[in-house]
Amino acid sequence: MKKLFYILIFPLMVSCGTIKFSGNPTTTPLLKYNKKEPLVEKEKKFWHLMDLLTDSIAGMSVDRAHRELIKDQKGETVIVAVIDSGVDIDHPELEGVIWVNEDEIPNNLIDDDQNGYVDDIHGWNFLGASEMENMESVRLQKKETPGSEAFEKFEKQRLKSINSKKEELASIEDLIQRSRKSDSVIKASLGKKEYSLEDAEGFSPKTFSFMEALIFKRFLKENELTMSKLEIYKNGAQSGIDAHYNIDFNGRAIVGDDPYNIDDRDYGNANVVGPKKEGANHGTHVSGIIAANRSNNSGNRGVFDRAKIMVLRAVPDGDEYDKDVALAIRYAVDNGAKVINTSFGKGYSPNKDWVWDALKYAEKKDVLIVNAAGNSGANIDPGKKKTYVTDEVGGKEIVSNFLTVGALGPSYDEGQVASFSNFSSINVDVFAPGSEIWSTVPENKYDYYSGTSMAAPNAAGVAAVLRSFFPKLKAHQVKKVLMNSGLPLYPTVENPDSGELVNPKTLSKSGKMVNLYNALIYASNKSYKK
Repeated sequence: MKKLFYILIFPLMVSCGTIKFSGNPTTTPLLKYNKKEPLVEKEKKFWHLMDLLTDSIAGMSVDRAHRELIKDQKGETVIVAVIDSGVDIDHPELEGVIWVNEDEIPNNLIDDDQNGYVDDIHGWNFLGASEMENMESVRLQKKETPGSEAFEKFEKQRLKSINSKKEELASIEDLIQRSRKSDSVIKASLGKKEYSLEDAEGFSPKTFSFMEALIFKRFLKENELTMSKLEIYKNGAQSGIDAHYNIDFNGRAIVGDDPYNIDDRDYGNANVVGPKKEGANHGTHVSGIIAANRSNNSGNRGVFDRAKIMVLRAVPDGDEYDKDVALAIRYAVDNGAKVINTSFGKGYSPNKDWVWDALKYAEKKDVLIVNAAGNSGANIDPGKKKTYVTDEVGGKEIVSNFLTVGALGPSYDEGQVASFSNFSSINVDVFAPGSEIWSTVPENKYDYYSGTSMAAPNAAGVAAVLRSFFPKLKAHQVKKVLMNSGLPLYPTVENPDSGELVNPKTLSKSGKMVNLYNALIYASNKSYKK
């Protein structure tokens, strides 16, 4: 059988680190290696960390890299800033990986390090006690004169969104009611208050009502729909009606600043969890993907648990403000982050210049930003659907340190690219696992989430490993390593928008997925100019 992988060899001009990794990176598609059977529970939870060659699952080869390459070698500590909804910093899987500002004395109400933020031990909460927010389109509508053409255009969009949320809410409530009814039927038949799907499958004789209930429970399991997740979806739809698209709602009032004045910076607080721990579910999930404990067999495993998570709460339940994003990026840069994860996005950005200035500041200070591509299943090439944050202005990248990541599922076949993922041969750089990713959520729990929000931290975790073991690599060089060393996607994949089979390079610049094993070897052997 022909070898489908080989060792990359490059002439060394400039050493990018003292540690050298050698192995056999997978550089061509392994078409016959993909697992054909359904994934078992362990594989579902950790597929994004697995290896196509050794596990027959096209993950990022994280476990293989730790096992065969990293082993007990120690790199430098790398701070990864998570700009998100807040993080449950007390989750046991995140113990020891939350960044601590050693120059600040806790709870003394003094800005000891004189960075402009009082008692910022683990980061900063730019939202204060605020939780929910309008979408940016609604905030823009409020600035228009009622009855004007612009106002009415936004109003039509707003009412359409509200109706969509009402339909979504009705569908979710129907699923919840059917789930409860199915539970009642199965419990009564089995004579048990608690049961497993296996218990129900083995029960006999099965009545028509029992079979109907069992089929519905199979449907929920196949789609990873639990009651807790349905309740989250229900609350999300309700939030859309009550806050996101409610023109009379003002979530910012409680913060007390002027969100359209970038110089008004005396706001927020040091509570990086947020006013309610359950509101930190998204940021907690993202943080767990990057850095959750790898040494135990419970819960989940992060890509790199030697990273330190700097928590920057700037993403509400609704659209984030450009001011908060810009200041959060600057905080991360000024306080030592080498990687920033931005798993959020919106369709309008009225103060985008503030954010672009922050991106340039991060570039100047050699900080890599890893950004989620968005979940509209849309082409975000220049001139098409716009999603912010972006480093593309007028069809060109304005910075070199900004990596945009699309999402993949676990199957190495034509359906590898997630149907919800945005794509672009220009504005999406690379793909990473983002479908049904198992990670930490508040109150010591775990759950599966899907989105480019999950793909970005997978890539950010790999970037943190590179910045740890190759500290001389610049941010733009780390970006290139992630793109160039990636595992090739399946030779033809479905376009998320049209469903047509296309070359992967029409969906991202690289046509590849981030791969830690490959990246370490590539960075070890590649020559770089100073």
